[in-house]
Amino acid sequence: MWIAKNWKDYELLDAADGQRLERWGKYILVRPDPQIIWKAKGNAELWKKADAVYHRSSGGGGGWNRNRLPESWNIRYGDQLGFKLKPMGFKHTGLFPEQAANWDWFSELIKNRTDKVRVLNLFAYTGGATVAAAAAGASVVHVDAAKGMVAQAKENAALSGLEDAPIRYIVDDCKKFVERELRRGNKYEAIIMDPPSYGRGPGGEMWKLEECIDELVGLAAGLLSDKPLFFLINSYTTGLSPLTMQYLLELNVKKKYGGKCEAGELALPVSSVGGLLPCGASARWFSEGADTK
Repeated sequence: MWIAKNWKDYELLDAADGQRLERWGKYILVRPDPQIIWKAKGNAELWKKADAVYHRSSGGGGGWNRNRLPESWNIRYGDQLGFKLKPMGFKHTGLFPEQAANWDWFSELIKNRTDKVRVLNLFAYTGGATVAAAAAGASVVHVDAAKGMVAQAKENAALSGLEDAPIRYIVDDCKKFVERELRRGNKYEAIIMDPPSYGRGPGGEMWKLEECIDELVGLAAGLLSDKPLFFLINSYTTGLSPLTMQYLLELNVKKKYGGKCEAGELALPVSSVGGLLPCGASARWFSEGADTK
């Protein structure tokens, strides 16, 4: 299990009855999380301090009630990384704080590499991994099909002092971009992918992770250079276990390049009770000698 424990501007205050109580900077939010199946609250008084509560609609989607939030605000991670938060119509804020565990991991790999590191970030969303990799010294190609998310990624880079960093932003279908990169002969030392469970491409193509991930990992592995550093897969799909993703990396990457594979759950500490809330899963491949443990 990999724990995102180095946040100062984010805190998971409590978790109970299908909901998270979170502090994002100076604002406190309540958001749904279906895996929180227990009823007991660690600190009932804290819940009364929420600035906004997200409620699901019976017809799908939902909205924010008791909303005392600004349209957007900023938080920081570590000494450099800055992020714009903007509550969205489907409970999200534009950032997944548990991913900080992965940012810390691959940032050390990049910093310890003496030669250049080119990173391909697929399904890159608002660029948390992009700015972390760029801050560590990598050049990054950031790919996402949603124009608005790519625009927010650029804002996050600016908030991190990385507006002039070697980051290339691409609005495109990730699989089609990988296929074109293969034809162009472009190579990368590191690949990050955070594919959605379901989705549609620009042409209406259906995406279902369990049916598409094997092909995509195989295609993306063809973009690795002769001296690859790491390959990271994230998943929030309940039916796709960490070991399943690790097996994909063993077949598509380790078999050719050697190195090591590992997989586990991502987690956030719950400050009111001291427990850990699982928040998704990751599988990692990294080259021999690149382990930061």
